[in-house]
Formats: sequence, C-alpha cells, structure tokens
Amino acid sequence: MRTITLKLPDGLAARVSATVRRRGVSTSALVREALEDRLGGETRDRTGSCLDLAADLAGALTGPADLASNARHLKGYGR
Repeated sequence: MRTITLKLPDGLAARVSATVRRRGVSTSALVREALEDRLGGETRDRTGSCLDLAADLAGALTGPADLASNARHLKGYGR
C-alpha cells in the first residue's frame, strides 16, 4: 500500500478528526473511504434499483411513450 501526504485546511482537518473519534476508525481508513466514495471506486458496493443508479438519465430522451401498447409501433416485430 502506498503512503501519501496531503495538507488540509484547519476546518477540514478538525472535521476529519471529529469523524474519526465519533466512528472509531483510523484517519487513513476514513480518507480511503471518502476517496472511494468520491472517485466511484469499482469495488464499491452499490445499492438501490437500476432507476436509483441512473436517476440522472431518466427522462433525458424523448420519443414515443407507448411503444409496448400501440400496435402501430409493433408492426413487423419478431419477423
């Protein structure tokens, strides 16, 4: 595992220290978790429905709303 050094503003350092004490974890563990959350690590467990995960995309496209129920749109389907 690599070691990095970073500088934090006093206010953020105080928030990190308070969170470490409250949660009973190491500073390294807290920073790793925060980086994984922020960077969207591939190993991160994702929960929620498909819609929850793609909510920002829902409704982004326009088109016919009745594809499954309008026979006009089903013409030739499956041939």
